[in-house]
Amino acid sequence: MLVGVCSDTHDDLALANAAASEIDDAGVDAVIHCGDVVAPFTAEPFDAGFDFYAVRGNNDGEWALRETVDGFGTYLDEMGELTLGGSEFAVYHGTSEPIVDALVDCGAYDYVVRGHTHRRVHEERGGTVHVNPGGLPIPGGDDAYTVATVDTDAGDVAFEELERE
Repeated sequence: MLVGVCSDTHDDLALANAAASEIDDAGVDAVIHCGDVVAPFTAEPFDAGFDFYAVRGNNDGEWALRETVDGFGTYLDEMGELTLGGSEFAVYHGTSEPIVDALVDCGAYDYVVRGHTHRRVHEERGGTVHVNPGGLPIPGGDDAYTVATVDTDAGDVAFEELERE
C-alpha cells in the first residue's frame, strides 16, 4: 500500500493544492495529514480519490475543520492509530518530543508519522520508522515544502519537494 504523508500546510492553499496533487499523482491509497491544516479551506484539496486522515495540530483552532474533514475523510483528534496495508501507524502532530520518542520507542508501531517541527525526518529505531514530511518553510525549518510517501509493502520512504501551484 502506498501512503502519502504531509503536514503543516498552515492555510497556504497553494501548497495544500500542490501536496494533494503530488500525492494523488503518486497513486497513493491513503493520505495522512499530521496537523496544522488550520482552516477548512486548506483541507478541501485533499477531498480526492484516496482515504484521508488528519490529526489536530497546535494551530488547528477552527472548529469547522473537524466537520469539513469528516465530510470526506477521518479526523483523528490529537493522536490516532491506523492500520494501513497491514502496517501499524501512530499519527501525532508532534508538539511533545517525549511523546514522539515514546511512540517510536514503544515497539507497537511500524511507522510513527508526525509534523510540527517543519523539518523533514526519516529515521528507524528498533524496527519503527519515524517520518516527518516537513512543513511550510519557516525559520528553523526546511527551506522547501516536501511530502512523503510510505510504501508499506517495500518499506520504502520517499520525499518530494513541491512548488506552489
